[in-house]
Amino acid sequence: MLCGRRHPFCLWLWLLLLLLLPPPPRARGHGDHARSRDEAAEADSGRAWKAFQRLREHLRAAGALSRRYWALFSCRLWPEACGKDEEAPARPLGWSLPLLGQQYLDILTTWYCSFQDCCDSGDCRIINNFTGKNFVARLLAENLFRDGLRSNCVQVFIATLHFPHPKYVDQYKEQLTGQIRKTQERCHQTLFILDEAEKLHPELLEVLGPQLGRQTLENHRAKSPRSIFLFLSNLGGSVINEVVLDLLKGGQSREDIRMENLEPHLQAEIVESTDSGFGHSRLVKENLMDFLIPFLPLEYRHVRLCARDAFLSQELLYTEEALDEIAKMMVYVPKEEQLFSSQGCKSIAQRINYFLP
Repeated sequence: MLCGRRHPFCLWLWLLLLLLLPPPPRARGHGDHARSRDEAAEADSGRAWKAFQRLREHLRAAGALSRRYWALFSCRLWPEACGKDEEAPARPLGWSLPLLGQQYLDILTTWYCSFQDCCDSGDCRIINNFTGKNFVARLLAENLFRDGLRSNCVQVFIATLHFPHPKYVDQYKEQLTGQIRKTQERCHQTLFILDEAEKLHPELLEVLGPQLGRQTLENHRAKSPRSIFLFLSNLGGSVINEVVLDLLKGGQSREDIRMENLEPHLQAEIVESTDSGFGHSRLVKENLMDFLIPFLPLEYRHVRLCARDAFLSQELLYTEEALDEIAKMMVYVPKEEQLFSSQGCKSIAQRINYFLP
């Protein structure tokens, strides 16, 4: 690539090359005066050479970090391309400085999005493919706030994205409570969405306890700020499938299944769960959550609808045969009945790639 010196990138490249050049060889002197000058020059040259070596190591480290940040940045803006690059991480926030790095990445992403339409939602900090429970969260946000999920009064936290490292839980607690406080000070009504709630560290769940407890008391005062905490979780999926299957076998239609049919079973499953601290948290023990809302599993006909919507969202033509082929590709449970899809709409939508020309 030809590079002119006036181009900003090329100026940086020339500067970098100059910094990495070895120091010039010392000149030979004559006589005592020349020898003393040579010795001084040699000492200066030695110090300079050590400084160059240190600088070169710093630049190498900075280069590696820059490549790492570019991989993380590109994964946030273009998630569909993430994973094709060997350096792109499988999990977006795997660095050793999660909080500081998160802040820099947010600043960079916001700056980029200020002049480039980089994602459908208009807010690149939210990269979820909203399907199933997440889709309902988006509908709730859109009906509560004019700007929906883009509103400054809506905050989305994803356990594995924002709080990935247990050893930083003290910093996460400060970060989470600070963000909640700032949002509540800014807005009379707020919505906090916590996705993958079953993966939240137990100490983070305990931090949220006083928030929900205070909400319960303040609900009696009409002028108090209102906050809604929405926890999205996959806990209880198996028991929901079991209860729905029993009801269907008993002759009850899917449309007739009510909350009271599922809520007691779901509550018991959450409390008895050993895979997560959610069931043993203050939120559950003190009944600080107003509602537990179960989502029924997808059946074959729903899988076809998910596939159809995936085609339509990309303005692609589809055939009934293609929808059936996609539906047949999915895995269904239980093993004997094979009635419910083991995966959600997001996984189903990805299957349409096999049918594209």
